[in-house]
Amino acid sequence: QVQLVESGGGLVQAGGSLRLSCAASGITFSNYYMGWFRQAPGKEREFVAAISWSGISTDYVDSVKGRFTISRDNAKNTVYLQMNSLKPEDTAVYYCAAKFLTGGRSRYEYNYWGQGTQVTVSS
Repeated sequence: QVQLVESGGGLVQAGGSLRLSCAASGITFSNYYMGWFRQAPGKEREFVAAISWSGISTDYVDSVKGRFTISRDNAKNTVYLQMNSLKPEDTAVYYCAAKFLTGGRSRYEYNYWGQGTQVTVSS
């Protein structure tokens, strides 16, 4: 059974930082491209960042470039999202997702999803 479990969300003031983690089980983690998406109330789920199976290639939506960093530890079956200089517009439920072998920004391409973790940034 595949499980992706996010953690690390919470309430933070604007300008603060949070580190999200996503622990995977039930898959050969190193075969999967991993992504982070987010969904704010009343909005569609949007791509935030992704990382290749090796960790060499990363991709970010423009609005988070220079503030967020995605990384992974294949030995721990975990992907991370370090979020710095947070803004109120970053408030959303953050989801991690797994996609077999190749990458992409479309949520429809991803095979597995976590339940999400709430991030709230106060102004």
